[in-house]
Amino acid sequence: MAYLTAEKKQELFGKYGKSNTDTGSPESQIALFSYRISHLTEHLKQNKHDFGTQRSLLRLVGKRRKLLMYLKEVDIERYRAIIKTLNLRK
Repeated sequence: MAYLTAEKKQELFGKYGKSNTDTGSPESQIALFSYRISHLTEHLKQNKHDFGTQRSLLRLVGKRRKLLMYLKEVDIERYRAIIKTLNLRK
């Protein structure tokens, strides 16, 4: 069973992006990364020694951080909005 279906992706893009097919905006990518990060975090709580997943999680966190830094430099209001809606601490 896949945790991230095409329908779930479209729902995330529709909620945080400009449309259901808006896969490129920083907001939609940050939302997608956050969803995947929460899923991998739950997986690692059950499987403490799954180091491949741990590495993937750290890579995703780094990608999300870079996107957030980019968004902060380009448009601080959009940055603040996405931080608030996703409940990310910054």
